[in-house]
This record gives sequence, structure tokens and C-alpha cells, in this order.
Amino acid sequence: MDEKRFVLTLFGLAIATIAGYIVYRFVAALTVAVFLYYSTRRFYHGLSRLRLPDRVRAATAISVIGLPLILLLSYTLVLLILEARRFIERYPVAETIGGEEAWVEGLANLSDPTFNGMVQTYRSGDFDPLIEIFTEHAALLTNTVTGFLLNVLIAVIVTYYLLLDGSKVHDWLLSFDDDAIVREYLEAADAELEAVLYGNLLNVIAISLIAVATYAGYNLVAPAGAQVPYPALAGALTGIASLIPVIGMKIVYFPLGAAAATPALLDNELGLLVYVTGFLVVAVVVVDTIPDLVLRPYFSGKATHVGLLMLAYVFGPVVFGLHGLFLAPIILVLALTFAYTALPRLLGVEPDGPDPVPAGQRRLDEF
Repeated sequence: MDEKRFVLTLFGLAIATIAGYIVYRFVAALTVAVFLYYSTRRFYHGLSRLRLPDRVRAATAISVIGLPLILLLSYTLVLLILEARRFIERYPVAETIGGEEAWVEGLANLSDPTFNGMVQTYRSGDFDPLIEIFTEHAALLTNTVTGFLLNVLIAVIVTYYLLLDGSKVHDWLLSFDDDAIVREYLEAADAELEAVLYGNLLNVIAISLIAVATYAGYNLVAPAGAQVPYPALAGALTGIASLIPVIGMKIVYFPLGAAAATPALLDNELGLLVYVTGFLVVAVVVVDTIPDLVLRPYFSGKATHVGLLMLAYVFGPVVFGLHGLFLAPIILVLALTFAYTALPRLLGVEPDGPDPVPAGQRRLDEF
């Protein structure tokens, strides 16, 4: 009997090691999946009022988050290409860069960004420098794109089945319960993770709305030569950038200010820089500082300290990489929840009950 247990234990350790390696290999995708799960779970449960099947509700909940993000990034890439072409047409940088950068001229010659226009540009040979660059770095580009799509697929699949079977995972973990410690910890950690990660989503939405209103309001006041391009798109990207600690939204509105100031500098209309300076001041105060002070405490969870959460956002990407932006807050929540729920019980400290026994009175279990 002992030999069978020993062999079974070794087999379990081997399986756990392999599973651990797989989790480590795709930790970024799994971390994003956990973030998406807690971000969409309330919406998923809310759809039950419409009496939709579980699979339809899960697909709908993921689509609400995933599809707009994919469309936004695709739209941003198209606009960057179009704006680069317009900039090159107006300010011929190809002449100042040098003959080696002939791909810039090819981009400038793309006068019609439709399918037929791209076919004509390809036939004329203007895409040849670009094709050479892609051919030289084909392996790197292929690995990058393939890895990105694989991680996206894993994140979507894991999120989908967490929405469907998350309760089963919860019940399985409770099967190891001992004196209700596991149940208390899991319920507290689950509630706090939802509060923190769902709060991230609410913060992105709130910042996006504030940024769109601010950028559009600025364009109503500023002259044509100093307006910011695509205020709605820039506002949505500002909301997404708010997830990044420290620099956050600055990676959007500072380049946006530079884009508004570039035509004024190139056309020698320095008076318009006053409007651009005003835009940056308004962006720092209205879009960045005030929402961070007012909204973030409400979206930071019920028990997790705001300062510790900010440190997790700062140190997470440094320690774990880009996915540490989501992984570090998850680890922080799990650690803090363990510290104030399970750890005292494991050390023999019983939590204070809601109705302590008065002095001189004895409990029934003492007899």
C-alpha cells in the first residue's frame, strides 16, 4: 500500500511539475485571462436576466471587452499610416533622411489607401523597399505575430471557460477545506480580486470619457493649426494607457501635444504654441491628476491599500515584464487577503465574533 502511495505521489509531482512549467511558459496569457475574467464576470452574470444560454453570455461578455480593443488598435494603426503619409506629403522628409530610407518615399506615394490603390502602388514598385525590409526580418516578424496571436487565443479560451466553469473550480478548491479556513480565504480573495480588477476596467472607462470630453472641448477653442488629431481615438487610448503606472496617460497626451505643435513649428506660427501649452496643462490637471486623486481610491478595492496597489503597478512590470501590470496586483491581493484572513487562524488566533460572551457566562461546548 505504501509503495502504491509513493508511486502515485511521484506521478502527481511529475504532473504538477509539467503543469507548472506550462503555466510559467504562458503566464502572460493566463494573467490577462484572469484580468478579463474578473473584469467581465459581473456583466456575464447580469446577462442572466435576459435568459440567455451560458455560452452566449460568455461570448458576449468577452466580445464587449475584446472586440472594441482589437478594433481600436487596428483603427489606430491605420490612422498612423495615413497620418504619416500626409505628413510626408506636406513636409518632404525623405529628402532630408537620405536615399537609404527609400521606403519613406514608398509610403508617401501611397495616395489611395484602398485595396486598388495599394495594388497599383505595388505594381509601380513603390513597395519594393518595404518588401525588402519585411523579407530581411521575416523570421522575427513571424515569431512575434505568431506568439502574440497564440497568447491572445489562450487568454480568450481560458477566460471563456472561467466564465462557464469558474464555480466548479471554486467548489473543487473548497474540497480541501479545513475548519472553514480555505472557504473564508477563497471568498475574501475572490471578492477583493473582483473589486480591484473590475475597478481597473471602470477606471479605464471613466478616464476615456473624461479624456474624450477634454480633447474635444479643446478643439472647439483652439484654432485649426493647433488642434489635436482624432480626439475620440486619443481619449480612448488615454483610458487604456491609464493602466500603465507612473507614466500612464502621459504616453498619449504628450505625443498628442507634440503632434499639435509640429505644424505650427514647421509653418513658423509660434503664436499657436500658446494653445498647445494650454492643452498640456489642462491634460495634466483635468485628465491625469484629478481623476487619479478622486476616482482611483473608489476603484482600488475594498481592503487593498491604495498606496500598496500603486507600488504593485510600478514594480510589477519591472519584475515580471509587461504582464506584471496585471500579475503584481493579483499577487498583492492574494497576499494581503491571506494575511488578514487565513494567517491569524493558522497561528491560532481566533477572529473576534460579532457577539462575544459576557464575563461570567460560559459556552455550551465547555460542558
